[in-house]
Amino acid sequence: MTEDLQGIVELLAENTHENWAAGRISQGWRYGPERNDADKEHPCLVPYELLPESEKEHDRRIVQEILKTLLKLGFEIHKSKKKV
Repeated sequence: MTEDLQGIVELLAENTHENWAAGRISQGWRYGPERNDADKEHPCLVPYELLPESEKEHDRRIVQEILKTLLKLGFEIHKSKKKV
């Protein structure tokens, strides 16, 4: 994976976490110090920057695998010169 792609992995990992957390919260889950499925509590329902490094790495691996798959399928990823 190129250095440019590595640069976006962290942003996409954060987005992955935020989407996961939003889904859990919409299902009635809330923060709890330990995972408790019966009470819908999860210790990772915190902002990305507060996650333990092991959880951040989990999100990074998901993103890296998606990017690798896209590249193997022949897609190219380029940064646009346009400002959105």
